[in-house]
Amino acid sequence: MSELKTMGLFMVTALAEIVGCYLPYLWLRDGKSIWLLVPAAFSLAVFAWLLTLHPTASGRVYAAYGGVYIFMAVLWLWVVDGIRPTTWDMIGSGVALLGMAIIMFAPRSA
Repeated sequence: MSELKTMGLFMVTALAEIVGCYLPYLWLRDGKSIWLLVPAAFSLAVFAWLLTLHPTASGRVYAAYGGVYIFMAVLWLWVVDGIRPTTWDMIGSGVALLGMAIIMFAPRSA
């Protein structure tokens, strides 16, 4: 799988997880409708399915995915919560993405 496809898949996966967790958050914290749990459960199921689409070992996928999740959560902070990330948020996200790239794209012997 190409690096670009891998990054795209990780980003969609992170979005599915964040939405799946954000909707119950709205219900529990903001008193929104309990019916938000239905799309939340669907989103989390999609998240789990998306993780299976990577052609490498699950432990490596889970480890690398964490870096993309951090980046997407900071992006969510900005786009959904309306809070501009700090320089430190951006540096931390960059470090996390670098870690993901090392884990996923480093040369490996067959």
